Amino acid sequence: MGKALGPTGEFFRRRDEWRKHPMLTNQFRHTTPGLGIAVVAFGIYGAGEIAYNKIYAPSHTSPRSH
Repeated sequence: MGKALGPTGEFFRRRDEWRKHPMLTNQFRHTTPGLGIAVVAFGIYGAGEIAYNKIYAPSHTSPRSH
């Protein structure tokens, strides 16, 4: 295992335990699993749709004349 911390190391280890409290850790990632993948997938879909509409844009001429 590791080297013994000693009195000073033990003191700071106990003082830093609050940083690992469940209320202070990144809980948003656990409450919304898959949100990151969904955002990326939607971004790719949106970019693809914009590219498709620019490449295959309908002609601006109308059969009806006003």
